[in-house]
Amino acid sequence: MKQRIITAAILIAVFLPIAILGGVPFLILTYAMATIGLYELFQMRKLKIASFHGMIALVLLWIFLLPSRYFEMINITGMSKIELAFAAVLLFLSYIVIMKNQFTFDDAGFMILSILYVGIGFYYFVQTREAGLVYLFYALFVVSVTDSGAYFIGRKFGKRKLWPDISPNKTVEGFVGGIISGLVVAVIFAVFTDIQIPLVKLMIITFVLSIFGQMGDLAESALKRHYGVKDSGNLFPGHGGILDRCDSWLFVLPLLNFLHVLH
Repeated sequence: MKQRIITAAILIAVFLPIAILGGVPFLILTYAMATIGLYELFQMRKLKIASFHGMIALVLLWIFLLPSRYFEMINITGMSKIELAFAAVLLFLSYIVIMKNQFTFDDAGFMILSILYVGIGFYYFVQTREAGLVYLFYALFVVSVTDSGAYFIGRKFGKRKLWPDISPNKTVEGFVGGIISGLVVAVIFAVFTDIQIPLVKLMIITFVLSIFGQMGDLAESALKRHYGVKDSGNLFPGHGGILDRCDSWLFVLPLLNFLHVLH
């Protein structure tokens, strides 16, 4: 526990000033986090990122992460991000043939899904910050408080297992407790910040985000269980890797933008 607290304090001390500053420093931080996240996924499946297919995956990830204004400045192909993604699919499928199935269709599918999962999630990390610092903090607080509420309420009152095959310690009571805890965040932000969302609407949004934040955590647990790993990485002592820390973010941040609530 002591190691977790020390690591968390260091992470907050590094992240907070960059988040407040925003702009290019925040974009650089996002690129670093997303790149490590993709590397962790490759490690789970025992794919080498220092390879032809790994480099193609990284380039596609970095393209996805670019805010629209930067993408339009450097895009000499005239293709959209979706078109470039499909071009990468064709390239990966061609690579399967060249490698005579040493690189398989399953590998290609895993890589495409990994790029979309990490790339779109962290792209909306940047977009949320650009909408306003209050929205970023709101989303991250919803995730953090939901997670903590689910843990502590689950430990105190949990009796019915939520999904033991994926995460044996999570309970239905903890899941509901996490949602209730998230709703407290909505009230706090509505009362004490300048977030431009009416309370009732904010609570409905928070209810949805809290559910999907926990789904993001479960999805990551399912992925780790499938590949037989305890943590996605060991970058943060006591906390695991980037994906262990950001799995809920990658669900919540895109959804916050998809709901068209940012100003």
